[in-house]
Amino acid sequence: MKKACLVAYAALVATVLSAPACAEELSGTLQKIKETGAITIGYRETSLPFSYIDDSQKPLGFALDICGKIVDEIKATLKLDKLEVKLTPVSSATRIPLMTNGTIDLECASTTNNIERQRLVSFSPTYFLTANRFVAKTSSGLKTIDDLKGKTVASTSGTSNIKQLFEANTARQLGMNILTSKDNAEGFLMVENGRADAYVMDDILLAGLVASAKTPSDFAISTDQFSMPEPYGIMLRKDDPAFKAVVDRAATKLYTSPEIATLYAKWFMTPVPPKGVNFNFPMTPVLAKAFAHPNDSGDPKAY
Repeated sequence: MKKACLVAYAALVATVLSAPACAEELSGTLQKIKETGAITIGYRETSLPFSYIDDSQKPLGFALDICGKIVDEIKATLKLDKLEVKLTPVSSATRIPLMTNGTIDLECASTTNNIERQRLVSFSPTYFLTANRFVAKTSSGLKTIDDLKGKTVASTSGTSNIKQLFEANTARQLGMNILTSKDNAEGFLMVENGRADAYVMDDILLAGLVASAKTPSDFAISTDQFSMPEPYGIMLRKDDPAFKAVVDRAATKLYTSPEIATLYAKWFMTPVPPKGVNFNFPMTPVLAKAFAHPNDSGDPKAY
């Protein structure tokens, strides 16, 4: 009896002593979420079909659906009965500062994961691969990068797209007049109203802009591309391994399950709200491979 009591007492002491240790294991974003009971997600307003707002100003999209799975994993990991999701709009210029200063915990949009950005933030395993191209009016006959010589060309500030545009302008001595837009909608409008001859952006985003136009046949996407297909990832804070482990676990579960094909078809192979735009953009073999073998490399050659 005495021995049994001692064993029970030892177990009780061990439990009490281990409780603070378990609490101390939480740090960074997970600790913040546990203490506040909330997670803040950054989204874009015009990055159809990844992250955008519908006619009622409701944020939705492929990236936000993926983040919903991540939120479920966080909730289960922290054993929370409920977890409030706060949504904050971000832009190309504000997304990284808002992440690094703690305003948002995840950015669920259309952000390219590259080596330069990995110095500042981290990314989930890749969920899309896209190439940098341009859109122009069909009547212009602009199809290749060299066709842009002496033309007025726009791209969005704070993106890898405009960086590659400047690099091509210098390397090829094209003498372009480069304008900046605040987002995709404004950049495409510049082409529509004649302020710019072309708008440079990720091909899938251009496809969405064209499909949403009043007369899609008035616009054509370039055959040339400024880059190899580049990876998109859900952005999170750097140097937070515990939180990244949860994000990666959620993404890997989704990507390697049959559910990812259903989710992809929902956003790229069927009409999406609010205008019923259908991208008709089948999953590429390289993206299927990235889903089957998830990784967070920012190097296009890794895919």
